[in-house]
Amino acid sequence: MQEGFKAYEICDLFDISKATLFRWERDGVIAQPVRDWRNWRLYTRKNVDEIEKVIRARKAVA
Repeated sequence: MQEGFKAYEICDLFDISKATLFRWERDGVIAQPVRDWRNWRLYTRKNVDEIEKVIRARKAVA
């Protein structure tokens, strides 16, 4: 079994919607996560750190 966070866990952790998370992926704001055998997204610690940086940067501007 591959280690990682599922999309809903990331959304709960950072209080963002799935739509926001997936839009950031699509727009290249964050790197694409790895996929498991079911093609579900699995976010690594590196992905989590990247998302955290994006959120901090957006809050600093707001």
